[in-house]
Amino acid sequence: MRRSLVSAAAILVWLSRLPADAEEAGSQASATVPVDVVFGQSAALSGPASELGTGMRLGLESAFAEVNAAGGIGGHRLSLVSLDDMYEPEAAVANTRELIGKHDVYALVGAVGTPTSRAAQPVTSDAAVPYIAPFTGAEFLRDVAERSNVVNVRASYFQETAEIVARLTEDLGIEKIGILYQDDSYGRAGLAGLRRALDAHGLPLVAEANYPRNTEIVKGALLDLRRYDPEAVVIIGAYKPAATLIRWARRLDFRPVFVNISFVGTSALAEELGADGVGVYITQVVPFPLDSDIAVVERYQAALRASAPDAEPGFVSLEGYLAGRLVAEGLRLAGPGASRAEFLEALRSAPPIDLGGFELEYGEEDNQGSDRVYLTVIDGNGEVRPAQRMVR
Repeated sequence: MRRSLVSAAAILVWLSRLPADAEEAGSQASATVPVDVVFGQSAALSGPASELGTGMRLGLESAFAEVNAAGGIGGHRLSLVSLDDMYEPEAAVANTRELIGKHDVYALVGAVGTPTSRAAQPVTSDAAVPYIAPFTGAEFLRDVAERSNVVNVRASYFQETAEIVARLTEDLGIEKIGILYQDDSYGRAGLAGLRRALDAHGLPLVAEANYPRNTEIVKGALLDLRRYDPEAVVIIGAYKPAATLIRWARRLDFRPVFVNISFVGTSALAEELGADGVGVYITQVVPFPLDSDIAVVERYQAALRASAPDAEPGFVSLEGYLAGRLVAEGLRLAGPGASRAEFLEALRSAPPIDLGGFELEYGEEDNQGSDRVYLTVIDGNGEVRPAQRMVR
């Protein structure tokens, strides 16, 4: 059952359960919510994927500031410690250990990437620390039996690639589909999703190419793709290499329909491409960030204006905001003095959580809140807009 902000009496109960001395605090800090509820984030804050990490951090901080301005959770403020992993797994592991060991965070939230999450999530599992709303749709994070401390917000990469194939085939009649993917666990997750979607339609993957993570080395991949002349190319990558490949393809008069999945970083991709972005599609897993007719988007815009007046709304920071709202709701549901395990159980056993037009629903065997996939396209003015269907 959902609970509202705790009463004054409940706050006293919560405080009475906090350790009375420093020695007891050291032994119980990992089990109970401290006076200031500290969350940790390891994400790419520099390097080629930095727009993703900084966007998630911005959204989380905006949500926490909104919660704190309203009195926090039972009077307790939410705070965020963010460390830069540059989208590299080894750094993500070191950061995660530091966040747990040095900062004693209540949970990890808003991690960015599949390879980094694959490396860091087991560290949180061993420490019994929740791993909330990672910015990845990788399937392994949706295995409840193996990843019992994970709570996802977004739809999976399998769902995004299924929507892409459905739109390419049904809207455009395209059957020759190729792929450019990042040569790591993220790219291979997208590759597996695309193969699965094509198999469901009885179609082959006609062209396959990859590039190394954190680089823009895509020239060879482009030549490999062009050799097989696909009608559409699905890109499972980051915005800089994706933009580089699309720009070079235009120069070579190689003009398939290009479709990216949400991780690419939509706003950054559109900016990188400029005039070369016209007609490029991107699937999304959150609503359109300028659609203030959706209640949660209106609240997000207001929170963003309050915490970062010069920031532009975007898909990544909206996802970070939704993640921040989710952890706040989890604390409300769990109640005063909740352990980390009780926090996770409160989310798993909650009725559908309506954040305001964006609903999340969990269960004992389901750690993914949303199944929604949206379609967007870059228009002739270089702006990203919603798309109901694909057109040439």
